[in-house]
Amino acid sequence: MTVIQSIILGIVQGLTEFLPISSSGHLVILPYLLNWDIPPRDAFIFDVLVQVATLIAVIAYFWSDLISIARAMILGLKNKSPFVDAESRLGWFILLATIPAGGLGLVLKDTVELAFASLTATAAALLLTAGLLVLAEKVGKRTRSLGEVTWKDAFWIGFFQVLAIFPGVSRSGATISGGMTRNLKRPSAARFSFLMSVPIMLAAGVLAILDLMQVQDLMSLLPVYIPGFISAAVVGYLAIRWLIRYLGSHSLYVFAIYCTIVGLISLGLSLFVY
Repeated sequence: MTVIQSIILGIVQGLTEFLPISSSGHLVILPYLLNWDIPPRDAFIFDVLVQVATLIAVIAYFWSDLISIARAMILGLKNKSPFVDAESRLGWFILLATIPAGGLGLVLKDTVELAFASLTATAAALLLTAGLLVLAEKVGKRTRSLGEVTWKDAFWIGFFQVLAIFPGVSRSGATISGGMTRNLKRPSAARFSFLMSVPIMLAAGVLAILDLMQVQDLMSLLPVYIPGFISAAVVGYLAIRWLIRYLGSHSLYVFAIYCTIVGLISLGLSLFVY
């Protein structure tokens, strides 16, 4: 991987991590389209590493919310009433929502690494993402706010996040869809999706660091990865701000159409070209 490739992939990661069009899918497809010969191991490590950059973007954007939630959770534990305060409940629900994907992510780690090398699997997953977005718009009544989230909603959305373990299934697309099928309003579903990404992306970042520590030429790789890390963080922050505003008055259909087009093109390339 070169510095230019790192920057381009970082921009793609930052833009697509939060837009419901699958960042991991694009990080698989783009090297194929540009004929970049990036080893699967390096691609996997880079993908998870730049997710740490987008984690920084989430923390920066939701800093005040995260501080309020953490403070409420600590105070709730101190007072032995963790579920009385609305923000404390939200914090525990966010943690609850991360359990399904977190557990299966560790079990399926090796399988996921193989999927990152498969353009066909990624194309099929993009089509699945499109289907989830359409389902959310068709089923969701969009009548509930973030403050009305229950533990059942959190666990349901958590299982939608399991789908995003595989490249091509958008994490934000799956979790926003999960929230909307529980009748959350689009912006509320998006905010919960981004907030619940913090624990899972933090865990993914820890795994990435452990992987990197086993790479013998780690120091020589960092100058290549760092530019992609920075570009992913900056673009990710801007993408969050834009999407939340966009969902205030627009549907998910445009993203479903995009995923369908990219998925079909990728499927065609995998079957007839590569």
